[in-house]
Amino acid sequence: MTSTAVIGSSASPKNMGIIAFAGTFGTIIEWYDFLIYGTAAALVFNKLFFPTVDPLTGTLAALATYAVGFVARPVGGALFGHFGDRIGRKSMLMLTMAIMGLGTFLVGLLPTYDQIGIFAPALLVLLRFVQGLAMGGEWGGASLMVLEHAPAGKRGFYGSLVQVGFSLGLVTSSGVFALATAMPESSFLAWGWRLPFLVSIVLVLLGAFIRARVPETPVFEDLKARNDISTNPFVEAVFKNPRSFLVALGLKLSEVSWVYMLTVFVVGYATSKLALPRKLLLDAIFWAALVEVVTIPLFGWLSDRIGRRPFYFLGVLFTVLFAFPLFWMLDTKDPAIVMLAIIVGLNLGHGLMFAPESAYFPELFGARVRFTGASFGFQASAAIGGGFAPIIATWLAAYMGGTAGVSIMLILLAALTFVATLFARETKDVSLLE
Repeated sequence: MTSTAVIGSSASPKNMGIIAFAGTFGTIIEWYDFLIYGTAAALVFNKLFFPTVDPLTGTLAALATYAVGFVARPVGGALFGHFGDRIGRKSMLMLTMAIMGLGTFLVGLLPTYDQIGIFAPALLVLLRFVQGLAMGGEWGGASLMVLEHAPAGKRGFYGSLVQVGFSLGLVTSSGVFALATAMPESSFLAWGWRLPFLVSIVLVLLGAFIRARVPETPVFEDLKARNDISTNPFVEAVFKNPRSFLVALGLKLSEVSWVYMLTVFVVGYATSKLALPRKLLLDAIFWAALVEVVTIPLFGWLSDRIGRRPFYFLGVLFTVLFAFPLFWMLDTKDPAIVMLAIIVGLNLGHGLMFAPESAYFPELFGARVRFTGASFGFQASAAIGGGFAPIIATWLAAYMGGTAGVSIMLILLAALTFVATLFARETKDVSLLE
């Protein structure tokens, strides 16, 4: 099959809408499942699964179980990426959704420490690892499913719709938790926190039904037709193409640290140290994510016109300039200012760089190893910047008695992303067949 044939087999506008919807809807569910854990870790897990230690140690322990999911993500990226490059994109998408849904549902059924002792946090860690494995393969599969069907010149826009899945997952998870926390504290701790985990099984079944109707990508079908399947995608992507892998790793560091500062660390810090109500923080995250539903496709559309790299330079600049003002605004304890800080912070510190990633990261790698390279680079960086950043920030804030150290950490991570952007190549016009 020639390149012309493959390009001609791109989805029609009508089918492209269906494919984009299937990719985005499934990603919403996956992110919802993954993100409700972070909110629960900040609000409730320290009390129910680590009640025998002091509050700070309990919070750190709860966040550590949260970080386990991030450690598992690059493992899942490499594992599902390998089979996605060898067997196909669609089959891995269906498998990761099933694994994520089961793991999340079982968290909602877990006995607490008071009921089964040390086995409770041990099972919590195990299920978080399962969640991380599934998320590690989900993003790459969804991105490629949409990207490799998309018409030339619109890959940034259609890819950004996959990224909207994060924002809608955040809207859904924070909204559900806001409803749950509205009940009396005793009811919330007794059983209310379980509801966001249990309802996910319905969403997973619906997502699987929708995704089952999406065809395999024309790019992968072309690889099979030419018998050009990689025998070892991981080695080929990481060791034979180290520059692209390291660039992908660096590009994600700043935005992933930033978003989990806002959605995990800030929730814990503002409720415990500033005595702000949980509802205010959850509402702020809800509205910030809702605004991102608009800004992410806008940034994705613009990336098709001006390129992917400019958004990383802009995002890094914003992060450096806003790292200290973010916490100054929170310290005012004024609800309007707190809300504004989180809305602006999420959309510009995260959204600017996050929007092009579903197109940019896969475009950095050849068709033979695209699933593995994009997934592993994305998820390895997420493990470093997202999994450990809230833990380090919590320790820094406690050790230094303030947030100055947290702001400096965010600036240093932004500097690493700036260096990666300098070494990155522009990809908006590259062929996906190469």
